[in-house]
Amino acid sequence: MLMSTLYTQKDTNIRKTWILMSLFFVLVIGVGFVFSEVYQSSGVLYVAIIFSLFMNVLSYWYSDKIVLAMSGAHAIEKSDNPELFRTVENLSITAGLKMPRVYLINDSSPNAFATGRNEEHAVVAVTTGLLERLTKTELEGVVAHELSHIGNKDILISTVVVVLVGFISILSHIFLRSHFFSGGRNDRENGKAGAILFIVGIVLAILTPIAATLIQLAISRRREFLADASGALLTRYPEGLATALIKISEYPVSVKRAQEATAHIYFASPFKGKEAAGWLTKLFMTHPPTPERVAALRNINI
Repeated sequence: MLMSTLYTQKDTNIRKTWILMSLFFVLVIGVGFVFSEVYQSSGVLYVAIIFSLFMNVLSYWYSDKIVLAMSGAHAIEKSDNPELFRTVENLSITAGLKMPRVYLINDSSPNAFATGRNEEHAVVAVTTGLLERLTKTELEGVVAHELSHIGNKDILISTVVVVLVGFISILSHIFLRSHFFSGGRNDRENGKAGAILFIVGIVLAILTPIAATLIQLAISRRREFLADASGALLTRYPEGLATALIKISEYPVSVKRAQEATAHIYFASPFKGKEAAGWLTKLFMTHPPTPERVAALRNINI
């Protein structure tokens, strides 16, 4: 059952990406329609359509560059770190993947992520802290996990989400600020119907980014379990990945340039002190609790 899931995940994630982008397009147009009714201006709807198309194109072609810039990652060559390059190269061959570009983040907190819209444009980025604190087998486990994200097509959907969810939040923020600055004049001019539309607009502006974020986090948590399993099968040594997880989770300092929008793409949560296991807390976690991931890895029979 596990192997079947691993082999079918690639096609599933491609479908999910197009569904997500289509839903984003429909959602923004829907929100734009409500806002255009509130402000009695069809121009708002036209702007929403144009922005939705623009952000879909931007998120597909340039989201990886945006993520790399936000994280402070820079490209390195084989001569800069031969051991890291050999590890990525050997595991890529084992996984049947093209060698991704390798990036380094100057940060003492051990972590890593993969990004890119497809295998040909994939990137594996690691922090200097990861190289300093992990053993060879642990590093192999982390790299195998990130290569599994590439092979499973996780990197496209997770990177696209960074841009799309961020844009939804910006759109909602603009609506809320613009109404309060206008002093609610449209509501008084349009009477009861205007007031109802405004209430609908407020609800959408508040709940839409929350719903989008919850969807983003749910997708992120599920794919981490799958990438752990894929990585363990790739190295044939689940314990290396398990001990790497423990070391990274126990390191007390957060990744300096990590942001809420990009937290879900990292190997483990880049923020420290967010490992509480309550059901409500779990809803807003970018990653499953480390003990659950370690337990799952140690239950894999290879």
